[in-house]
Amino acid sequence: MRSSRPRPRAGLTWAATLPMVVGALALAIPSAGADTGPAGRDTLVGTKPLWATAQADRGSVPDSGRITARVHLAGRNAAGLARYAEAVSDPASASYGDYLTARQAEARFGATAAQRARVTSWLTSAGLRVTGSARHHLTVSGTTAAVERAFSTRLHTYAKDGHTYRAPETTPSVPASLDGAVLTVTGLDNAPHKARHDDTLPPPDEVFRNAGPFSTYYGSKTDKKLPSAYGTKAPYAVKGYTGRQLRSAYGAKNFTGKGVTVAVTDAYASPTIARDAATYARRNGDQAYRRGQLTQVLPADYRETEECGAAGWYGEETLDVEAVHAVAPDAGIVYVGAASCYDDDLLDSLSGIVDGRLADIVSNSWGDLESNETPASAAAYDQVFQLGAVEGIGFYFSSGDDGDNVASTGTKQIDMPANSAWVTAVGGTSLAVGKHDTYRWETGWGTLKAGLSADGRAWSGFPGAYTSGAGGGTSATVPQPYYQRGTVPDALAKANGATPMRTTPDIAAVADPNTGFLVGQTQTLPDGTQGYDEYRIGGTSLAAPVVAGVQALAQQARRGLPIGFANPAIYQRYGTSAYHDVTDRPLGAGRRLAVVRNDFVNGHDGADGTATSLRSLGQDSSLSAVVGYDDVTGVGSPAPGYVTSYRTR
Repeated sequence: MRSSRPRPRAGLTWAATLPMVVGALALAIPSAGADTGPAGRDTLVGTKPLWATAQADRGSVPDSGRITARVHLAGRNAAGLARYAEAVSDPASASYGDYLTARQAEARFGATAAQRARVTSWLTSAGLRVTGSARHHLTVSGTTAAVERAFSTRLHTYAKDGHTYRAPETTPSVPASLDGAVLTVTGLDNAPHKARHDDTLPPPDEVFRNAGPFSTYYGSKTDKKLPSAYGTKAPYAVKGYTGRQLRSAYGAKNFTGKGVTVAVTDAYASPTIARDAATYARRNGDQAYRRGQLTQVLPADYRETEECGAAGWYGEETLDVEAVHAVAPDAGIVYVGAASCYDDDLLDSLSGIVDGRLADIVSNSWGDLESNETPASAAAYDQVFQLGAVEGIGFYFSSGDDGDNVASTGTKQIDMPANSAWVTAVGGTSLAVGKHDTYRWETGWGTLKAGLSADGRAWSGFPGAYTSGAGGGTSATVPQPYYQRGTVPDALAKANGATPMRTTPDIAAVADPNTGFLVGQTQTLPDGTQGYDEYRIGGTSLAAPVVAGVQALAQQARRGLPIGFANPAIYQRYGTSAYHDVTDRPLGAGRRLAVVRNDFVNGHDGADGTATSLRSLGQDSSLSAVVGYDDVTGVGSPAPGYVTSYRTR
């Protein structure tokens, strides 16, 4: 299960509107001073949404309306921050691994007191009130008239996807006298900017259980009475892989993540996470948590719990925590929960990790469609990722669960923040672990579903309809970073035109729910009580914490030296024994693969019967896992040589 961000699609790209600067990563960063605005002012490029067109204009916003916005501070040297982040992350650089402490990073790249004072003075002189101050931004509130005066624009309402939203009529600007102190502003438009999976956290969601029979390892149980598929009898899906099987598949050897800390970010917080994690470890052979190994950093208050579906985030947190511990049983885990599923709150969680240097590795199983991302929000996210990179912190984001997104949105596109050139996008596979925990094969995760016919003699509509698969493809907004050059084929990098663009994912691990991970969680039972139960789950929400756990093992192999932003090192190992080169036909060109599933019709017991279906593997929308780099699995999944390739002499 991956939390997707259901913001309405923008349907347009904005790469051409941004300056192509900032080091070899060629990132586009909107900032004051990036363009010349009205006399004596600098335009904040990218802060006027592309959907705010003259044709969609529905008139001005009343002057008396109240608006809250965030003014993001650029700091001392935004371009220098990006260059330093690249240098310390590149194994070919003489500065590789020369990370700064959080205090050093703030002193070198953070906003100065003078910058903050100038920005505050400008905002208040325009009639806005500064209601909050954080290390990287100021929160302001005021009337529509005051906002328009401060940013030299008019706010109108615009029709978008059947709704009307507020947005600037012209590109906002700031006084040139601020001398580049403002990175961008968010909140001038009020289109939804949130992640889906009030204020009081609700009880857990209703219980979900898998129906058997199950295989204990791939292929261990087959029903010969069921119809054949692809010339053979498909085995039953596994009950759910455990840590022992995943550690074997991805080459953990004797490494445990000792001395490494992994952060997990999601919205809200499961009230039973400590008990559930301990119970799961005890029941499934994982190492017991030591005192203080699992900690939480939580906001003082929660909001928008109903709109964000807070209870749905409990399972996400539980999956992430239990998967990291299963793969890296000695690693410290700190869960950093956001106050809501909105961008501002998720950014606060990420910033808190960086500003406090709370972890070495950050696992994130949430995202949104790239078409819903504005350049302003992209700049705010990238600033956090770059600051993390200079401190030796790496961010890992799930790539999505809807393949090319055509089936779910009608448009071929990738997800954000996985599209950022400053994060590791984690794709997904279907994994076969055999007897004695032996790695057998992986395919790219992409599932077709065909139900059993009424007479039980055929699979209806074989091979069936597409249900889900690993996200991937080519960005419409982010130029190709240097580390992908020479690895990503031009057919992918230039899929949207002549200019090479960022392609996702970067690396992959098990994600297919049909070959997924067993997770344990307190749920609401059919009788209304709450109790612990276990079920199989997947999605790139699983792949991200699995890869984060593997990275903890690799950092331990590196004698504890932080890997930091890992993409340059990941691509440096491309084509070596560090990776399983995952393809959709691991047993040969003519051999397709499938598993059989039984599911409770009501989701929890057999009172309403069960449904039997065939799940065909390795068929991910228009995406394909092929030899070499691909848009389902990136460079591949970690092989036994991956962790040890980081070993220092």
